[in-house]
This record gives sequence, structure tokens and C-alpha cells, in this order.
Amino acid sequence: MSLLDIPDVFIGSTDDGHTFVVLNRRIRDTDRLLTEAGFLTREHLGRTLYLLPPGTAQDAHERAGIAMYGLLAHTHDLVDLAWTTRQDGATPSHEPDVAIRFTDHAVTATAATGRADAVLVQHGFIPAGAKQQYALTPGLGDRDVLSAVVRAEAHLYADGISVRIGLGIATPQDIPPASSRPGAAPAPPPTTQVQRRSH
Repeated sequence: MSLLDIPDVFIGSTDDGHTFVVLNRRIRDTDRLLTEAGFLTREHLGRTLYLLPPGTAQDAHERAGIAMYGLLAHTHDLVDLAWTTRQDGATPSHEPDVAIRFTDHAVTATAATGRADAVLVQHGFIPAGAKQQYALTPGLGDRDVLSAVVRAEAHLYADGISVRIGLGIATPQDIPPASSRPGAAPAPPPTTQVQRRSH
């Protein structure tokens, strides 16, 4: 299972600046909500992707915000880790205070400011050799990894520390295929709210 397959709705960014939305269950009016917000629909490896091409941070922020607002009426199981939807100068060349990176084998974080160290440690990152280099505790399940990253990012932003999350997806073509997930039919909204970042 890919991290993209865990929540009902996953919003992320590719390294080349596309904003994408992955839906893991059918949600009423999704096509209309996302296309009206400017997202383009593409079929890719067994899943429907909604893509917002690279553009200004302000434009992506507003469009993704409109889409999220509409989707939240149907589910609270939504995770947004898209660096392209930030208003803090989100461009591929802009260096954030903290860079969190997903690779095949680990989730690492690099802090450019000492203010981030305690926050990262509080959310399960441990020192990883070099100064201001961290990694999530080994052995965590996919859901725990996703939850730790969402909580760390939200806490860092709340403290005024900029964050960029690299999902290890270079272009939309590199988004992993859909996994077979039971319950792809419409389901009632969950009774508990998953932590997520809001715009």
C-alpha cells in the first residue's frame, strides 16, 4: 500500500510542481468540485488523478482551498501534504526551514533552523547522524508514518516554521498505481476526524 492510498482524499505535490488529488473512495460531486476549481482529470495506472499544473502559489492555494472546502462536506478523512498550495513562496527553488522527504525506505527531515529540532523529536523523528538531520523511528506502519508527518508539519507551521514535504514523486507519471482497496463504493463519512492541515 502507498501512503496515497490511506485517507479518503490525499492532496500532494510532485517535485516538478503539479498539485494532485487522489480519491480512495467515491465521493459525490467530486468531478464537479475539482474541475470547477481548475483541476484536470487524468486516468493513470488504475486511478483517477485530479491535477493542477504548476502555477503561482497563490493560485494553487486558492484552487486547492476551494476543492478542500467542498470535499470536507463529504469526508473528514483528508490529508494535504502539498507544498505547492502554500503561500510562503512555494516554488521548487525556495528553501524551507524544514524539508521532510519520503524515500522507498525512510522518512527523513532536514532542519535549517534549531527551532524545529524539538518539534521534530516530539513527533517521532530521531537524530540521524549529521547535525539537524532526522528520521522517523524505524518500524512504524504506513498509517503511523502518515500521522506523524501530518502532526509534525501542522506543529511546525503553527510555530511559524516553513515546511516542504517531498513525496518522492518526480512528475505525475511517477504517482504509484492504485492499490486494491476494499470498500471503494460510497461509504458514510467517518465518525472520527483524521488530523489534517487546513488552508
